Amino acid sequence: MEIERLEENGVTVVAVRGVINFGESARQFSSYLADLLDAGVPAVVVDMSGIDHVDSTGLGELVGYLQRFEKEGRRLALLRPHRRILNLLRLTRLDEIFSIFEDRSEAIVALQPSD
Repeated sequence: MEIERLEENGVTVVAVRGVINFGESARQFSSYLADLLDAGVPAVVVDMSGIDHVDSTGLGELVGYLQRFEKEGRRLALLRPHRRILNLLRLTRLDEIFSIFEDRSEAIVALQPSD
């Protein structure tokens, strides 16, 4: 799994490529999000367009960090999940708790911190 970080208008965009599943990739992804949370990052968009597969462990990490971000008044959203991942999010009704965007610019505008 590869992770790339970009900052745009006060929003951190995390582009992930590969798989997020039980084991090292889930730990790496979790550690990365924990570091962003610890650093006080106000808003994170996880660009999922490069993610091939997410298992229940990866979904659990996403849900856990969504809750942690929201608890601290911060935001976490998903960007461009592949169709099969989007179908999984719908099947598990996680599409009802996550903000999911297809357009990067819209995601950044929606999550931009207000001054």
